[in-house]
Amino acid sequence: METTNKNTSILLVDDEADILEILEFNLENEGYRIDTANSAEEAVKKLKPEHQLILLDVMMGGISGFKMADQLRKSGNNVPIIFLTAKDTENDMLTGFSIGGDDYISKPFSIKEVIARVKSVLKRSEFQIMQNKNNIINIDTLEIDMNLKTVKVDGEIIDLTKTEFNILTLLVQNMGSTFTRSDILERAWKNDGIVLERTVDVHIARLRKKIGRYGDLIVNRTGYGYNFNL
Repeated sequence: METTNKNTSILLVDDEADILEILEFNLENEGYRIDTANSAEEAVKKLKPEHQLILLDVMMGGISGFKMADQLRKSGNNVPIIFLTAKDTENDMLTGFSIGGDDYISKPFSIKEVIARVKSVLKRSEFQIMQNKNNIINIDTLEIDMNLKTVKVDGEIIDLTKTEFNILTLLVQNMGSTFTRSDILERAWKNDGIVLERTVDVHIARLRKKIGRYGDLIVNRTGYGYNFNL
């Protein structure tokens, strides 16, 4: 599933004019429609339903980027957000993800990195998730039947092991939450004997391959763990 840039609207929020200018110029060259704001207060006024992504600076005067994101999520606005910040600590990253951020880019950054992250987040946001009363989860054409313990892609049953199914459902049912390898071992393997943490990587690699394009939604946050992120 390819994301096209035409008619994709992005809101850039940063109190540093030179960064706004650089981002606006390069993202417009990629074909995106760009709006800019110099503060969270201005961004809230400019934010429109057609905006499909926000690049949001964390450290700004007045309302911070984290505070703005938190307010958006509490109001039910789930527009994808990529945080931009000069701070690069574990606590800051976890804060960003915990309040509903979709990605986190540390300053200084390369434009190529920003463009790649933008494309990745926009691609993930195309997927829609639904769970019906029969305990079936649908993410576009990925279907997870929690009762029958089956997974289908494009209508075809995918042969997953019990552990692969446990990992997939753990990540999908806790979408956006990041699980360390030890978390996954404890919850997906349960009491199945002694298993090394690196075994998690092997099982997730196999799972990604089996579910095809949906494997891209299983994201490895380096140093933190795995999550399933639309």
